[in-house]
Amino acid sequence: MTKPAFTFPGQGSQAVGMGQDLAEAYPEARAVFEEVDEALGVSLSKIMFEGPEDTLRLTENAQPALMAASIAVVRVLEARGVALAETASYVAGHSLGEYSALCAAGTFSLSDTARLLQIRGRAMQQAVPVGQGAMAALLGLDMDVVKAIAAEAAQGEVCDVANDNSPGQVVVSGTLSAIERAIELAKAKGAKRALALPVSAPFHCALMAPAAEAMREALAGVEMRVPSVPLVANVLAAPIADPDEIRRRLVEQVTGMVRWTESVSWLAREAGVTELYELGTGKVLTGLARRIDSALSGRAIGTAKDIGEFLESRA
Repeated sequence: MTKPAFTFPGQGSQAVGMGQDLAEAYPEARAVFEEVDEALGVSLSKIMFEGPEDTLRLTENAQPALMAASIAVVRVLEARGVALAETASYVAGHSLGEYSALCAAGTFSLSDTARLLQIRGRAMQQAVPVGQGAMAALLGLDMDVVKAIAAEAAQGEVCDVANDNSPGQVVVSGTLSAIERAIELAKAKGAKRALALPVSAPFHCALMAPAAEAMREALAGVEMRVPSVPLVANVLAAPIADPDEIRRRLVEQVTGMVRWTESVSWLAREAGVTELYELGTGKVLTGLARRIDSALSGRAIGTAKDIGEFLESRA
């Protein structure tokens, strides 16, 4: 029988109060938040627990915060006999969630992961001046139509497909004017909805090239180990385990498309996975999984209540 896959959420799932109930209920969770605070030299846990929301939403805070909440869940489960290497067949993470997945699988230490994500978030924010880039969700169109829209909207600027989240939910990213053109083209081609996203930078497009170089440099100086279970990589929608390849693909991921639909489809159809456990804040990936493959069962484990119910179900 195939073991479940563990998935880890990306930016947008953050919320003020995230992780606080874990810290109050479990010493293993508190230890995670304390180590991340120390690694970053800032009380990120205070921002997570108390806000303000606009500070938490800053990319350099949101990315390590989401990772910390995910790893807190992992550590609590491990302390209660649910070891990732024995429970999961694969790990996968949406964008920054790939770092959470790799930390959970032992490729990066927790402190290194926190520092890498702070660097990543800061570099992505600084790659494009505020107001010059944008992202938009185009709903109800298939991938070929979205690719054609992106190509037509570019007009010498950047308009790339950034996230293939689920069938009919595709995100484009690029310069503000190109994204505005893409929204109008999508509406003309029958999109159910085409709307700009409230993001601070145009992630996963060619404009992120300076951030990719920053991550190439940062990753070169970090110790990496073979993950305890393979990672299904965003840019490949296929499993990898070699640290050198993981390093290379994490650099590519900054400008490349998050191939989430294909990744989840691979897990279901090629690897025979029938259950996905989303570890961390929110339930976004659990919802996407059902739209990608209705045969998949999903379970979000992000709160003390979720953990209690999950452990009880295994008893």
